[in-house]
Amino acid sequence: MAELTVKRTAAIRTGVRLEVLTVGWMAVEAVLAIGAGVAAGSVLLVAFGADSVIELLSGATLLWRLQRESRGGSLETVETAERGAVRVSAVLLSLLCVYVLVSSLAGLLVGIHPARSWPGLAVAAAALVLMPLLAWRKRVVNQTLGSPALRADIAESACCAYLAAVTLAGVAVDALTGWWWVEYVAAFGLLRWLLPEAREAIEAAREGRTYISCD
Repeated sequence: MAELTVKRTAAIRTGVRLEVLTVGWMAVEAVLAIGAGVAAGSVLLVAFGADSVIELLSGATLLWRLQRESRGGSLETVETAERGAVRVSAVLLSLLCVYVLVSSLAGLLVGIHPARSWPGLAVAAAALVLMPLLAWRKRVVNQTLGSPALRADIAESACCAYLAAVTLAGVAVDALTGWWWVEYVAAFGLLRWLLPEAREAIEAAREGRTYISCD
């Protein structure tokens, strides 16, 4: 029992550090991506920045939940915080699904050709490297914590990496072939993975669960 407590305490501390890094990076990413997108007239970059805002809110929610437990909150207090965090994460994941669907459809139907933006591409390239590492570390932490809210946050971190890859690949394909629509079509592929994660978070929120399997 004592060994499990020590292991959980260490996982909580690591989780707090990861969420602090997530919140800090997402604030920078959101500002740079949205700014670059507006300047270049790129719907995809603006949408990428909007996704960063959603992940910023998710990370802040997780940070609040983890800090409650790290400060020695009672089991009841921590579970209450967890349920609140799960509800927020479920809403944010649902919004993320809507955002991917609407932005992709709009880009295809209106025929908007994403413009090239070097600052935006630099942010996307950095996210492509950083976010998978964050998602992996959070997944390791969640093997101990079993937090539904953290699982949703992991999904959003992975989504950010996917969108960064789509942004970079889309610009490259467009530049080489002129197929501007490729990046929007690729974004639809994300929904096959993201929708089940959103559904799991919604079910956990409805049932008031504070633990789900993360295998």
